[in-house]
Amino acid sequence: MMRRRTTLLTGCTALALTFGATACGSGDPVSAGGGDKALGGQTVTVAGVWSGSEQKNFQKVLDAFAEKTGAKTQFVSTGDNVSTVVGSKIEGGNAPDVVMVPQVGVLQQFAASGWLKQLSGTTEKAVDTNFAPVWKTYGSVDGTLYGLYFKAAHKSTVWYSPDALAQAGVEPPTTFDDLLKAGHTVSDSGLAAFSVAGQDGWTLTDWFENIYLSQAGPEKYDALATHELKWTDPSVVEALTTLGKLFKDKQLLAGGQKGALNTDFPGSVEKVFGPKPEAGMVYEGDFVAGVAKDQFGKSIGKDANFFPFPAVGAGEAPVVSGGDAAVVLKDGKNTEAGMALLEYLATPEAAAVWAEAGGFLSPNKKLDLASYGDDVTRATAKSLIDAGDSVRFDMSDQAPAAFGGTKGAGEWKLLQDFLRDPSDPKATAAALEAAAAKAYKG
Repeated sequence: MMRRRTTLLTGCTALALTFGATACGSGDPVSAGGGDKALGGQTVTVAGVWSGSEQKNFQKVLDAFAEKTGAKTQFVSTGDNVSTVVGSKIEGGNAPDVVMVPQVGVLQQFAASGWLKQLSGTTEKAVDTNFAPVWKTYGSVDGTLYGLYFKAAHKSTVWYSPDALAQAGVEPPTTFDDLLKAGHTVSDSGLAAFSVAGQDGWTLTDWFENIYLSQAGPEKYDALATHELKWTDPSVVEALTTLGKLFKDKQLLAGGQKGALNTDFPGSVEKVFGPKPEAGMVYEGDFVAGVAKDQFGKSIGKDANFFPFPAVGAGEAPVVSGGDAAVVLKDGKNTEAGMALLEYLATPEAAAVWAEAGGFLSPNKKLDLASYGDDVTRATAKSLIDAGDSVRFDMSDQAPAAFGGTKGAGEWKLLQDFLRDPSDPKATAAALEAAAAKAYKG
């Protein structure tokens, strides 16, 4: 069961499949040196999908916790395969204390398996005070709070090269039709319009979800997310038809459909912001900025900027989010220290550490927006906070992982197939429904 949304493939790429293996990065547990502090002598092991610059920046948060408490910390990157890796470690008696879970469906699966500890009263109080209620809802199963959303993603942002759009004489569009028109103008100026990361199926689910939320509306979005509405519904076919307008237009895609299917997420950002640009725009979440800045040295706001994902038809502009929730495993060796880490992660103080490092959004409304390093990120963070309970969580993240979060299967594969051949939206909808029905029953 896989899900990659905010993780970089560059930098550290090896998967640490055993928690006894050397973690990517420094390789050694971080020691605070403060043995006289409350958690002196204890080591908190944290597992998550992050690697590269995201792992390095999260390590700064762990270092701050270590300095505060005297604990040692060790982060291990699981790669995409969080559920399988964590499950095998629990079975082997070597469970991590804390897992950063990148998918609501996986959090629910962990809870159903009896793997999770209920979060402390201190953490729950902080969530009630510092977060919009929607984040508590997504972190809870049957009314019990298991997950703390530490890192959020704003997944309704289209990133562009200001130079490329200026050269084409294009202004950021506010409707999907105008987005495609602007794309043709960019293409006519010599660059492809869009870099699409079709090799990573999750990016295609995000394209679909923004179109569907805007075109079909939030009520149908919620119903489809829980499979109360079938994927054969006409609203799904309509959204696929809209998405197909982009996918079938070889003038708009860098490298055409074949090129898109051979491009992963970091590669899609490189095609816009790398040393040899091939496209003017790339759609994905706010975390694009982190790649553009850290990997390609771009100044956010000057060399890289975004506009909101435009409204489709008569609908409202969508606000789709995602996030990584911290959970405490019952079988961890230091669950007390793990719980203390979550109490720290619930504070604006912890969020400020990564906010200052960049490539991060916090759903914590008590975090001072001045903590973010640039105006673009501040605007993105404010948009997410201001959306409050109207934000809709990434639909595929809410689905069973077999449908919404597995490489080479379910929604990921079927939308890759649709990118390869978008000629029959109705057949794609039927295939999606067959896969969803099987996964939701399981």
